[in-house]
Amino acid sequence: MNLCYHAIMSNLIFQIAGGTLSFWLAVKFVPGVEFAGEIKYLIMAGAFLGLINFFIKPIVKIITLPLRVLTLGIFGLIVDMVIIWLISIVFPELVIQGLVPLFWTTVIVWLVGYFLGFSSSKRQ
Repeated sequence: MNLCYHAIMSNLIFQIAGGTLSFWLAVKFVPGVEFAGEIKYLIMAGAFLGLINFFIKPIVKIITLPLRVLTLGIFGLIVDMVIIWLISIVFPELVIQGLVPLFWTTVIVWLVGYFLGFSSSKRQ
């Protein structure tokens, strides 16, 4: 029981850290992604992304499974793009100008999540 709780909490912390790191990397390296505000809002946006990825995304993955199978996984990318777009609406300090910067931000979020998930599975 305690080991399961520890695994869940560490996964949640990795999701939050990954979301924050992803947005920071996108602001630094993707043209068209800007952040105008205090760093605490970037951390809050990353935490919000991490919480959505932890709690809501598994449910959305189950609901959209037929579409993801039909599109060979491409619909999962669209779902991720919509989630990031909604976060940029909730946090007006995070400005993503257009579909191309949104796409590259989504790719960064996916890559950071992949590597953090990979490293956390190796530790256990």
